[in-house]
Amino acid sequence: VHTGEKPYQCSECSKSFSCKSTLVAHVRVHTGEKPHHCSECSKAFTCKSTLVSHMRVHTGEKRHQCAECGKTFSQNSDLVKHMRVHTGDKPYQCVECLKDFSDRSHLTRHMKCHTGKKPYQCSVCSKYFIQKSNLVTHMRVHSGEKPYSCTVCPKDFSRKSDLSIHMRVHTGEKPFICPLCLKAFSQKQNVVLHMRVHTGEKPYHCSVCLKYFKQESHLTAHMKLHTGGKPSRCSEHLKNFRHNLLV
Repeated sequence: VHTGEKPYQCSECSKSFSCKSTLVAHVRVHTGEKPHHCSECSKAFTCKSTLVSHMRVHTGEKRHQCAECGKTFSQNSDLVKHMRVHTGDKPYQCVECLKDFSDRSHLTRHMKCHTGKKPYQCSVCSKYFIQKSNLVTHMRVHSGEKPYSCTVCPKDFSRKSDLSIHMRVHTGEKPFICPLCLKAFSQKQNVVLHMRVHTGEKPYHCSVCLKYFKQESHLTAHMKLHTGGKPSRCSEHLKNFRHNLLV
């Protein structure tokens, strides 16, 4: 093992191993054999170690902890994925548009954008979707269903991701860090908005007076000056508008 010698070779792909037991486990990749069964959900695995790791899903054991935010995970692979939230690492790249992703599954889902195929149609509004899961989530817009409930407060959500974001209100978790001033945020979009404080970027502009704003909500509030939603005098408009932004 320590000499680096690998005398056991796979007859299917010629990959070599230092231990015979490792070769035996590897061959199952080709045969499809999964001899290790979960007693809780009947899921099967090629390696016993993978089964042991899987069992933590049922026991609730989370031995892998993030050193940055303290969040715990049942499997090390989940911790590795989570760490990319802090590091910004995106190792999976789309060969079509060179967009980067932190998770392989996100890249796989993204690739469907380039095929142009949207086989799943909403029976209510006829909107098309790339994935069935997106259609299922969309249908809740029409049904009003909110199956994901917060265990701390009575709030319900139509999407699991929205519940996950909401839970940070209770946990205080702020995994998104500004790389310039290290200020922490609970949502990624808040970091994007905050970065404009440093860059000075103002992507939203008024079509009437060409004034620029960092946030769309600020532009919306400003537009009321022109539509008559505020007092008529321009000076009062600007005074009230600035005051509202500072409050």
